[in-house]
Amino acid sequence: MNTAPLPGQPALNRPMITLSVMLATTIQALDGTIANVALPHMQGSLSASQDQITWVLTSFIVAVAIATPLTGWLCDRFGQKNIFLSSVAGFTLASVLCGLSGSLSEIVAARLLQGIFGAALVPLSQAVLLNINPREKHGSAMAVWGMGVMIGPILGPVLGGWLTDSYDWRWVFFINVPIGTLAFYGLWKYLRSDIPERSMPFDMFGFATLSLAIGALQMLLDRGEQNDWFSSTETWMEALLLLVSFSYFLVHTALRPAGKSFFDYRLLKNTNFVTGLLFIFIVGMVLFATRALTPSMLQGLMNYPATLAGLVAAPSGFGTMLSMLVVGRLTGKIDTRLLLAAGFSLTALSLWQMSQFTLDMIPDRVIWSGVIQGIGLGLVFVPLSVATFATLPSAMRAEGTAIYSLIRNIGSSIGIALVQSLLVHNTQVVHASLTEKININSPDLFNNAAGVIYNATTPVGLELINAEVTRQAAMVAYVDNFWLMLMLTLAIIPLLLIIRPPEKGAALTADHAAME
Repeated sequence: MNTAPLPGQPALNRPMITLSVMLATTIQALDGTIANVALPHMQGSLSASQDQITWVLTSFIVAVAIATPLTGWLCDRFGQKNIFLSSVAGFTLASVLCGLSGSLSEIVAARLLQGIFGAALVPLSQAVLLNINPREKHGSAMAVWGMGVMIGPILGPVLGGWLTDSYDWRWVFFINVPIGTLAFYGLWKYLRSDIPERSMPFDMFGFATLSLAIGALQMLLDRGEQNDWFSSTETWMEALLLLVSFSYFLVHTALRPAGKSFFDYRLLKNTNFVTGLLFIFIVGMVLFATRALTPSMLQGLMNYPATLAGLVAAPSGFGTMLSMLVVGRLTGKIDTRLLLAAGFSLTALSLWQMSQFTLDMIPDRVIWSGVIQGIGLGLVFVPLSVATFATLPSAMRAEGTAIYSLIRNIGSSIGIALVQSLLVHNTQVVHASLTEKININSPDLFNNAAGVIYNATTPVGLELINAEVTRQAAMVAYVDNFWLMLMLTLAIIPLLLIIRPPEKGAALTADHAAME
């Protein structure tokens, strides 16, 4: 993408572009979680069942997944600025339509539009920040971008709950209007127009097969647990559609020359980029899976109120943002692999601490393990982004950042689906194992004061015993999941040797020199 100034354009204003990009990133990242807490209120207002109302979330997730790979082609065809402005405007308008919806079908359609327009916001934000900053400032730029991505999961549940309780669930969507308007104005005024360097023909077959594969995967992961996985015909159909469509996509892409396929396979020839995709996939799994587990564990097993659970889990996000501010200045001065190793090591340490959780622990243990994990992920997020795109030509950044965001989202979807499935399965297994060890003659349970409450000779006593056994089994299942995340994190560390760090003090690229 040629980002040199066109005649009559103003001087580059990095602070205002960065602010506008941050606002655009925030509204997309925010909408991934802000609607979750408002679902019960939507359900009553829209007269929807529990199963139906989840489509408010599913439709957005699937639309984002399908539309994200389009980002690179659209920018090559119509220009980065035009696509960015269209995405912000479309996302903001779709948010208004969500808030005005009077039926389930209306809000699902509006959420699909939200996902389609919002898919490009995060990858384009990353691409723009890389383009407007010289290479030695890429670390700081990615720190800013990372904070925009991370602020959504942190503020989403808290802000969504407050807006829903204080006003109405519709304000969960209306809040995007002022933010989107400011982002649009800033991008329109300060972001330079660009001349697309390639006019790649649209590969309809490639897009269709990839879209079907991604959509089927997201549907399988999102509804698998609800459908009892492969005991459901729907899951088998989604798996078959995924396998067939992705196979067609791979063969189609391999047979077409470079620049003629929807996916530019030359990206896969870049070692740093491919390694970065592997790492961000694991980061997506660990980050979102553990953050999905912690609130449910606190509320479901330890009876924390929703507000307290949010406050206990929030420091993890603040740890991430804090470390991003620091590591942004260190990137380029310290070997990227050392920063990544430190980040993954801290993440592993936090997961080990989580694997020691018990039902009677104090909140401080959750807070400090979360802070350590947040710091570790912050140390990984920024240098990983810099290293992934360090050797990628600027003309391929829009497509590269789209694939990068897609893989991160797929990793998070797989991670969440995996830990939720294992949680249910392991709870059942451990419950059965514990039940075998309980009988009327158990001295530790029935032959003391506890026997008055857990009276196995009464229906109420049996219910209480079963509830406590289920609670203990679920805690073991949570711990098993934390162990799994720990093993995944440790397994990825040796692959750091594959990464080729950017040269220290690298000269400005031609694109950056032209901006000054």
